[in-house]
Amino acid sequence: MDPATFDRLRHLDLTVARRVEGLLQGDHRGLLPGPGQTPGEARPYQPGDDVRRIDWNVTARTQRTHVRDTEADHELETTLVVDVSASMTFGTALGTKMDVALAVAAVYGFASLSGGNRVSAIVLGDEILRIPARPGRAHLYAVLGAISEAEGSGRLDLAAGLGGVARTRSRRGLVVVISDFLDEGAWERPMRMLSHRHEVVAVVVSDPRELSLPDVGVVLMEDPETGRQSWVDTASRRFRSAYGRAALDRQRDVERRIVHSGAHLLPLSTGRDWVRDIVTWVLGRRAGAAAGGRTA
Repeated sequence: MDPATFDRLRHLDLTVARRVEGLLQGDHRGLLPGPGQTPGEARPYQPGDDVRRIDWNVTARTQRTHVRDTEADHELETTLVVDVSASMTFGTALGTKMDVALAVAAVYGFASLSGGNRVSAIVLGDEILRIPARPGRAHLYAVLGAISEAEGSGRLDLAAGLGGVARTRSRRGLVVVISDFLDEGAWERPMRMLSHRHEVVAVVVSDPRELSLPDVGVVLMEDPETGRQSWVDTASRRFRSAYGRAALDRQRDVERRIVHSGAHLLPLSTGRDWVRDIVTWVLGRRAGAAAGGRTA
């Protein structure tokens, strides 16, 4: 790893990951948006408990209603599926989409270090780079370094990356997919396959200028992945309006496909404090899970 990459990762460790230290760490329910799968101890039912957790065998033996809690899975394996294609180098606000992607990978990676947890990665660029799961900070630095050094390489094949994870990951865990989802391929089916077995968080990274264009006259625009160029007149109000509608429709379609696949949607933007947005999202997931348990 070259010194510049190492310095970048140290900066992430000190300023990004530690902003959420103690929030995403703790028991594994802080990482997974929901309870664990391992049966825990049975205890007497209390008002507000989820009736779906009633243990009927214990209830029948004791003649008193009991529920059985679930424990968070141990030695959690987190898989980071990171888009490093050329479109991720775009950014017009607080940073590039790749800056956001690396920060998200760092947040989830550093939060997964305790208790023998392991981190693996699938890096999607010119080629699909697979990094096996291992524990420890040194391994996480190697993962983040590989992601950083591969940024801006090639076109995205999200379906192939997700399909590979679905075929090779058998043990239940957390899969974090980080991309701008500018891939029109059939990635919804492999994401649905992943969601059936794992907790999947789909992080959609966008830039404000992808949703609306400023009036800057006639400009030459280039697709960073295909190299195709075209002149557009941004002074045309009709063109800007049509562009905005098309961009919003595409964004809503991506979000619809993610939700339909069973994954958890986490939208982030280069124009906002993405670390704060991650924290807000996780707290919202926890609050929603707690409310669902009380009202069931």
